[in-house]
Amino acid sequence: MEQSKTHEDYPCRTVIISNLVSVTVYLIGAYIIFQFATLWLVPYLLYILWLEVRLMKGSCVNCYYYGKFCAFGKGKLSSLFFKKGSPKAFMKRITWKSILPDFLVSIIPIVAGIVLLVLRFSWLILASVVTLAILTSAGNGFVRGHLACRFCKQREIGCPAEELFSRNKK
Repeated sequence: MEQSKTHEDYPCRTVIISNLVSVTVYLIGAYIIFQFATLWLVPYLLYILWLEVRLMKGSCVNCYYYGKFCAFGKGKLSSLFFKKGSPKAFMKRITWKSILPDFLVSIIPIVAGIVLLVLRFSWLILASVVTLAILTSAGNGFVRGHLACRFCKQREIGCPAEELFSRNKK
């Protein structure tokens, strides 16, 4: 199978679509958490902020796209806040355990939404939970499979996520 060409800087529409999916996941998750327990909204939002900072400070600074527009715009954003790292550090192996915190952004609101549905059914909560599940799975799958990873120069150089998620294990 022929590889697609890579992007030096991703098109603006890719960055917008990619971030629209992420921000929508965050907002729907925040809505569900707010409905479940208002007290937990601020910790949930701080958790999301921590994850974003952790990503930019720990990975984006070492990525090929540091200072450039990656599919999520974080290469450019991280260069505004953090010093450039080492490309060799980007290849640090990741495991399912190390990315579990990223999945919790969706898992926690989905579980909270299911509990809410059992306690006091609401069509809006049901729609929110279903939409969150679809965006988290199919939405992120589309972004990564068709817009982001497919055209990523770092993937060609070496990407631990590519190794973790690849269907064609070496």
